[in-house]
Amino acid sequence: LFLLSSSFRVPLLTRFNDAVEIVNSTGEPSEDSMSSLRLAAGLDICESKQRNPFGNSNLCAVDLFGVISSRSCSSIRFTAIRKEFAGESFVVGGRFGLSAKPGVTFKNYKVYGLDGIDRSVSTIDSVKKTEAVQIGDSVTSEASMTLNNPVPKVLELQSKNAGRKSGRNIWSRLQRMQKASQHKVSRIVSGRNCSSFEDKISDGDLEAVVSGIHPDSSVEHCNWVLKVLEKRSEEKTVEFFEWMNCHGKLKENTDAYCLALRALARKEDWSTAMMLLQEMTSDECELNAQAFNSLIYVCAKRGLVGWGTKWFHMMLEQGIRPNVATIGMLMGLYQKKCSLSQAEFAFGRMRSLKLKCTTAYSAMIVIYTRLGLYNKSEEVISVMDKDEVLPDLENLLVRLNAYSQQGKMEAAETVLESMLKAGISPNIVAYNTLITGYGKAAHMKAAKHLFQDLESVGLDPDETTYRSMIEGFGRTDNYKEALWYYDKLKNSGFQPNSSNFYTLINLQARHGDEKGTVQTLEDMRRAGCQYSSIVSSIIQAYERIGMVEKVPRILEASFYENILLDPTSCSILVMAFMKCSLLDDALRVLQDKRWEDCDFEENLYHLLICSCKDAGHFENAVKIYMQMPNSEIHQNLHITCSMIDIYSAMGRFTDAENLYLKLKGSGVTFDMVAYSIVVRMYIRAGSLENACVVLEMMEKEKDIVPDIYLFRDMLRTYQKCDMTQKLANVYYWILKSGIAWDEAMYNCVINCCGHALPVDELSRLYEEMMQNGHAANTITFNVMLDVYGKSGLLKKARKVFWMARKQGLADVISYNTMIAAHGKSKDIKSMESVFQKMQSAGFPVSLEAYNSLLDAYGKDNRLEEFNDVLQKMKESKCLSDHYTYNIMINIYGRKGWIEEVSRVFAELKEHGLEPDLYSYNTLIKAYGIAGMVEEAVNVVQEMRLKGIKPDRITYTNLITALQRNENFLEAVKWSLWMRQMERQVEFCSL
Repeated sequence: LFLLSSSFRVPLLTRFNDAVEIVNSTGEPSEDSMSSLRLAAGLDICESKQRNPFGNSNLCAVDLFGVISSRSCSSIRFTAIRKEFAGESFVVGGRFGLSAKPGVTFKNYKVYGLDGIDRSVSTIDSVKKTEAVQIGDSVTSEASMTLNNPVPKVLELQSKNAGRKSGRNIWSRLQRMQKASQHKVSRIVSGRNCSSFEDKISDGDLEAVVSGIHPDSSVEHCNWVLKVLEKRSEEKTVEFFEWMNCHGKLKENTDAYCLALRALARKEDWSTAMMLLQEMTSDECELNAQAFNSLIYVCAKRGLVGWGTKWFHMMLEQGIRPNVATIGMLMGLYQKKCSLSQAEFAFGRMRSLKLKCTTAYSAMIVIYTRLGLYNKSEEVISVMDKDEVLPDLENLLVRLNAYSQQGKMEAAETVLESMLKAGISPNIVAYNTLITGYGKAAHMKAAKHLFQDLESVGLDPDETTYRSMIEGFGRTDNYKEALWYYDKLKNSGFQPNSSNFYTLINLQARHGDEKGTVQTLEDMRRAGCQYSSIVSSIIQAYERIGMVEKVPRILEASFYENILLDPTSCSILVMAFMKCSLLDDALRVLQDKRWEDCDFEENLYHLLICSCKDAGHFENAVKIYMQMPNSEIHQNLHITCSMIDIYSAMGRFTDAENLYLKLKGSGVTFDMVAYSIVVRMYIRAGSLENACVVLEMMEKEKDIVPDIYLFRDMLRTYQKCDMTQKLANVYYWILKSGIAWDEAMYNCVINCCGHALPVDELSRLYEEMMQNGHAANTITFNVMLDVYGKSGLLKKARKVFWMARKQGLADVISYNTMIAAHGKSKDIKSMESVFQKMQSAGFPVSLEAYNSLLDAYGKDNRLEEFNDVLQKMKESKCLSDHYTYNIMINIYGRKGWIEEVSRVFAELKEHGLEPDLYSYNTLIKAYGIAGMVEEAVNVVQEMRLKGIKPDRITYTNLITALQRNENFLEAVKWSLWMRQMERQVEFCSL
């Protein structure tokens, strides 16, 4: 290659395959006033002679330096850019740096090949140049060029004279220039130009640099390339590092490992970084603080407390001593994330290692101050003085803040004085910190004095100064002074912040300055505050003084029309009015709004209705609903369901049902909540049949699974309707749904399904409830007592009864149930014991208890005790019921005491009670035992006359009475009659 210039001439040519020559514009050497430089780049001489510290034959720049003979010193370094074409390598361009003393310029550039072919335009425009930089006595610049015609990488020289010019031997010059060239290399490469050169390498140059690396390249050269890649691409850095590893370039190469760790840290590839640290020791590299600092640095920048702490602990475990940079980065990270425990550990380790890092002390003070641990922050200050660590400006400011935050303003003033005595120039941040501290302590006289002293120390108040003064006077409720500093802030060209606006609005609200409030709102609008934020600020200010009713008037005087255009502002305003019971103002905003968003509007109405419902203001909810835009086409499911619930709570079941029917007719698909609300509406109205109809509709919807509340409503409804099969179905549905059972669910299922489930399943459910730590209520205990008692499981019944008594949940029903259970099992002793416990517990003896005693004594032929119970009933004036009389008829009938039976019947009628089916059946049985067959037949006729339909027991008792008295023919007739009646019943049922 030949490069043409008109500024210098240096007689330097070397025996290389590619060459560069600088001549004048005519292609000939210039006169003495002009100079030219002829340079050459080779493929192998750089490695063999070790002149190129980069170890790359493509980087020819360090061998190509020339100096003019008389005028001035100049040099050039050149980097060839090669590409592959058809399997051959060509030079397609290059990048070169030019260095010359002031006054030496480079004007024209022209490139030739050794074959003499012109390969570029002879103008400076063909070269992209960079800005010149003054370094010492020389001016350096960077330039790059692209050739129109690529030059082959290898050009054969015909003879030694092929490279001659003007009859001079170029090979002899090489030996004379080696020392000067190598000296120049070390100076250029190791100087400041090197890093600048690395930063300015283009992507194309970088690709050429990497492609020129080969296994024989030096470690220094590989490290240089790795350093360049680390600044450009983490991926390429890791790839090149792996290449170096494969070719044995990492042994004792700590710098390469540090560069790779830095790239891996930026990728947050921590596992690979950990493996790399382990590999360093196997490659005989020194594991030092620099390696870990590369990782900790990224963690500190990105706020990764966990990983930063992990690397620090690993560093300590490896026995590596951290340096000041390590501690500084970690403490900065912990300060940013306010990680107290980690900061204390790092701080303690720093002191134990006798390291002095001012940043660490400052970070600890900041963390303690931020957490309100002011005593701790003062301890750190004392420790810092004890450790003889001199505070810097940042540390002094941190101390100021620590004292100011806790109101120790004398100590803060002392810190300020020490700053001035130490020769530190007055700092506006320090004064602002003190002013803020005085403001928090409500010492505004001292704050104002500091503010006035600013001018005397040569400082001008900044926006923070004014803002602190506004906040301070706001705390002391000094509206006049706060307003003065607020105006000064604006007049000084500063912008108030949101805190200043909020402070001023609160002051204006308390002092009744509505005109000033309007002006502040306008300032907020001009400052770019959103209308929703402005509305929230004014509402909060007037809510504090309980005068929200003034807000509409203030807004109308400012930008009420703009608020009506913003849905969010309208919703905030409306909700505030509703909270303060200003329903008319809220409805007026909804009526005046000027935005169209159907979904947002419906959600807002629903929110208002629900808020009224939760507050118990049902009438207000109805008013809001009536103002809603009517939509006959689209019915909002959630709003309508909320209104159904509200009407139900108000007892307006007709309106609630009409809404339900309207919603149902609109074709809207009901969800689980809708069904739940409608079912609850019918339950409240006492219309259990309609509730069952709705539940039947819901059960047909396969996608709907009731929640725990709807399941309870279903159980209670079916229990009241005595639908045992439905209860069992719902129970197994609950099990299948997999919902979590709570205490209320267990109690509800046991209470409702006590007689719908097998006793074993009910017992299992009860035991599960106890094991899960749920408490049973009184009804649950009574249900389990009744189930166990009727099933003859007296042992389990006693256990439940004992638990109910222990928890104080046994009531009179519990005692009655246990008395009846023992009486039914003819355990008279236990029955009497429970009866006595009931009296001892203070419960009055109920009719049910007396009936159980009568039944048990009568069936056990204990007539004396039987009569005693009847006597006690008379003494206690306990009126008998049907069950009592039936027991007496049954007992007397068994004995054949017809007179007593007749007396009981007469007494029954005297008390206004009519015999029921059980009474008549018992009477027929008694007549049969007494041999009074005709009277027994007359009883059946009397039953028919009174509209009481005989059942199978009636006919069985009558047939038994006839057979006992040898009226077999009559017995056969009644038997045939009974069978005929049963067939009729079966036919009707079909």
